[in-house]
Amino acid sequence: MMRVFVYEHLCASGAADAPDDELLAAGRAMRDAVAHDLLRGGDCAVSVAAGPHAREVPAGACALRPPPGARAVDFVAHQARLHDRVWVIAPETGGVLAQLQRVVDAERWLGCDAAAIALASSKRATLARAAEHGVTTPLAFATSPATRRWVVKPDDGAGAMATRVHNTHAAARDDLDTRRLRGQTAVLEAWVAGEPLSLSLLCGAGRIELLSVNRQQLRIDAVGVLSFVDVQINAVSRDDPRFGSLHTWARTLARAVPGLQGYVGVDLVWHPQRGPVLVEINPRTTMAYVGLSAALQRNIAAAVLAAHRREALHADA
Repeated sequence: MMRVFVYEHLCASGAADAPDDELLAAGRAMRDAVAHDLLRGGDCAVSVAAGPHAREVPAGACALRPPPGARAVDFVAHQARLHDRVWVIAPETGGVLAQLQRVVDAERWLGCDAAAIALASSKRATLARAAEHGVTTPLAFATSPATRRWVVKPDDGAGAMATRVHNTHAAARDDLDTRRLRGQTAVLEAWVAGEPLSLSLLCGAGRIELLSVNRQQLRIDAVGVLSFVDVQINAVSRDDPRFGSLHTWARTLARAVPGLQGYVGVDLVWHPQRGPVLVEINPRTTMAYVGLSAALQRNIAAAVLAAHRREALHADA
């Protein structure tokens, strides 16, 4: 029986101060959704990292408690040696995901490779690479007279973290300069009007499968602070003309970013005239995973394991 270790960074945290409640709840939801799917497959012994703020784990899984004071990289490296596969859910922010990927052997790591994580960890670099391969990005709207709003956000931020929308370029520039004076790495982009969507992709062995097109619900408050509210899984049906278009678009994006493997999320805006506009690539499990297996009547974790096996065979060929 395959031994799989599931690690979600906030759930595993042993910090004395509890993480933000909403972020912790999201982390737990993703962690438990992956663990449930692995357990349902019937051929995996599943271990789940469970820190003091997320002690409960799905029935049938083994809870692993990080030792007090242990560094995340040391804990993950140790558990990786004791398991056949390692599924890590962690933010790109501050290089966390990249650091954890480096301490797990490629044959055990269920996720994107180091180069793909490094690229996706920079919004600026991701958009530049995508644009080079003909993918439309907010860069194409930077000088458009139709652009009315601008957005400033961390270059390596996850989701809507510390993201603010401005009604003038001057205000956005002031925000950017202020962040840089604080030593923060931030980016300023044109705000692209349209429908916020996300893609759930299954990647591996040169194949890209579009699992679902999801609709994102975002909120902008009175001072321009952007926040993520919810995601509607599988919101665009397969007979919608946009689905086939997005599948082709995702293949182009994957050619631009080699090394995307396992479950990958992509955020985009569907522009009324330009079609899909890339916002960012998430080289990891996202909230759109939660409920996806039920929506598709398919075990997505089992599909990720199968894709990993194909990737290993492809590499050896």
